[in-house]
Amino acid sequence: MRIVVDTNIAFCALASRGGSLGIGLTTHSEHDFFAPRFLLVELFKHKERILRATKLPENDLLEAFSILIESLQLVDASSIPLGVWMEARRLCDGIDLKDTPFIAMCLHLNAVLWTADSELKVGLKSKGFDHFYTM
Repeated sequence: MRIVVDTNIAFCALASRGGSLGIGLTTHSEHDFFAPRFLLVELFKHKERILRATKLPENDLLEAFSILIESLQLVDASSIPLGVWMEARRLCDGIDLKDTPFIAMCLHLNAVLWTADSELKVGLKSKGFDHFYTM
């Protein structure tokens, strides 16, 4: 199964300090996990917040970042066709346009979205998108 991991799931995987969520990303060999390359920027932008939440030493957090990155296949946004972007934007319009890259990846890769954003799920379902992963 192809699974697109959104930012809040990646954040939770780091914050769980190797808990079940983090293990889920690294041990399910039957799944392929994907994320847009910009996810790395988002995570590093919130590094201090993650450090406070986990109370991990910075070196341990950087190792967790490394493990997370190794478990994801990072995709360049430029590899997704314009028509797919337009459909993803239509789906995210009125919900949260910042999620457009994740939805575009789901459409392009024929994947499901792994998110903890219930507002996003409800909004997308109302527009006919119901491709979600739950652990």
